[in-house]
Amino acid sequence: MLATPGPLPSAGVEDRWAFEVKQDGQRAMVYLPGDGTVVLRARSGTDITTAYPELPPLADALGSRSAVLDGEIVALDDQGRSDFERLQQRMGLVSAPAKAARMAARVPAHLMLFDVVHLDGRLLTGLPYAERRELLEELGLTGPAWSTPAAITGHGAEAWKMAEDAGLEGLIAKRLTSRYEPGVRSKTWVKIKVHRLADVVIGGWVAGHGRLAGLPGAVLVGERHAGLLRYAGSVGTGWSRTERTRLAELLQAAATDTCPFTRIPPVAGARWVLPRLVGEVRYTSRTRAGRLRHPSWHRLRPDLLT
Repeated sequence: MLATPGPLPSAGVEDRWAFEVKQDGQRAMVYLPGDGTVVLRARSGTDITTAYPELPPLADALGSRSAVLDGEIVALDDQGRSDFERLQQRMGLVSAPAKAARMAARVPAHLMLFDVVHLDGRLLTGLPYAERRELLEELGLTGPAWSTPAAITGHGAEAWKMAEDAGLEGLIAKRLTSRYEPGVRSKTWVKIKVHRLADVVIGGWVAGHGRLAGLPGAVLVGERHAGLLRYAGSVGTGWSRTERTRLAELLQAAATDTCPFTRIPPVAGARWVLPRLVGEVRYTSRTRAGRLRHPSWHRLRPDLLT
């Protein structure tokens, strides 16, 4: 079951929703037949068990009970937040179990459990979320590489502020009466991302294709550090066609043959501009190299033209 992007439920109805921290990792269904074995499957259905050797001991925690659990495999940073960039070092090691074991010691994975869809031979998808959640918590699944993070009923604004202040990616709001709908992106589960703002300098752009032919498909942006412009990523969403057309005129007027970034970005077909246009972008987080993750254009900042 997948969540639909949307706003925070209003204060008038928030007591009908539960709020969970949005984790940034690899979604996994966990199959525990009750015989001491575990199978982990990604959203694609691929068996990823061998990539995470620290997780099979979960079977011992459940004993002879059978279950199918839903969760997210994450790698945590020094402050206990899920860090997708760290987890990428663990993903894709299904066919390399020896390397997966070595990486488990360097970058431990942790399974965050948030739903149970089958338990002791009983299919639970028709039960409301609140009942499934109660059953999940009764399992007491807390261990060295797995846990059942808390869900808060109501108090959405407080949960949102907590997520924002803690630098988390956002929240998942789940209607208490929602059934589990396998494979469905449901409006009874809503993902609400925390978006941050940054002022960036446009240093280049790449042409669009198809309906965006002749217009910028994305701009290449940077941030100034000690007077130098460091590349911070590309932004390709957030404009109307009118805004793209206006931006195209500004970019053409600022064209130059010289890359303004300290290092030339590895972007095919890049066209450079004088670094004088400043824009404001929304983003969710940053990579360790300082690149913006999931950036989208917010507005041009003519008051900050350089």
